[in-house]
Amino acid sequence: MVVPSSTTPPPASQQQQDTAAAPAMIPTVDISAARTTAARACAAALGKGGFFRLVGHGVVGAAAERMDAAAAAFFGRTAAEKARAGPASPLGYGCRSIGFNGDVGELEYLLLHANPAAVAHRARSIDATHPSRFSAVVNEYIEAVKQLACEILDLLGEGLGLKDPRYFSKLITNADSDSLLRINHYPPSCTIHKLDHDDQCNIKGLVSTKASNGANLTAGGRIGFGEHSDPQILSLLRANDVDGLQVLLPDSDGKDMWVQVPADPSAFFVNVGDLLQALTNGRLVSVRHRVIATACRPRLSTIYFAAPPLHARISALPETITASTPRRYRSFTWAEYKKTMYSLRLSHSRLDLFNIDDDDNDNASEGKA
Repeated sequence: MVVPSSTTPPPASQQQQDTAAAPAMIPTVDISAARTTAARACAAALGKGGFFRLVGHGVVGAAAERMDAAAAAFFGRTAAEKARAGPASPLGYGCRSIGFNGDVGELEYLLLHANPAAVAHRARSIDATHPSRFSAVVNEYIEAVKQLACEILDLLGEGLGLKDPRYFSKLITNADSDSLLRINHYPPSCTIHKLDHDDQCNIKGLVSTKASNGANLTAGGRIGFGEHSDPQILSLLRANDVDGLQVLLPDSDGKDMWVQVPADPSAFFVNVGDLLQALTNGRLVSVRHRVIATACRPRLSTIYFAAPPLHARISALPETITASTPRRYRSFTWAEYKKTMYSLRLSHSRLDLFNIDDDDNDNASEGKA
């Protein structure tokens, strides 16, 4: 039996920098298994490290193939054509720059709001000749992964024994859901590759890159996307057969280490976001991850970020609060958290800013007496 951890990852200075390719450290959940089995597996896997490989989902097929083809076609266009869909502010096409605070990575990307009208509007600048061709493919894919995210969240609710197992999924099925779809393209790292529409997009040759604590990464490896946690509720990632994704997971001694995630185009990789950590009072922990660009082939990934409406209030569920596990985070709206996120660097532990100290819990207890 896996006991969910309520501890947060140590600062980067305390993390092991050796990267291991350790499939055994990455749980696999078969969502096609008996419901009770799948529910327990989801809760156990996310409780252990906030991350798992999902199989038996049935999404990889025509919809996924069309999504991949549409993404590859877009990133294969000229720099000037792609630039018409940007700059990312934060939605739209971006290159190297991530967010508004100086973070950069060796990638280009499309960030889209995951609702049909928003996708259709953005499609006009992505495929000016036939915008509906792009929007139809993307919206079909978004609907498929949204349903999958709801299924995972409902199984998780059952596995955690929530009074309302559908509480999490209701947040993302709300008509005002703020969910996103991100499509990342990482050019090959073994050659000098130039995205010439902007000086910012000149990708340098092979260099050693430093991690957030100053430790050198593998020579030739570059930060494709820097260390971070996802701010939303849940993330579903699917990528091609090129490695690069690394997650920070506890080893057998409980020490966090970077684990190389073996590429698997047939699977989704699911991880806990900051909001789910807050909703479960820290019982589930938002996993930190990054992408290191080392391959000689391009890496293409799509990530669905399941999020609530901006006005949704995020507060620990009553059944997660006990005498031994008092409330850890103050209540906040997704809009408030999102504003905080945009004011910080990528690697910042944002949720720490919403911690409740012991005095606050003591005062809350006295108020109930």
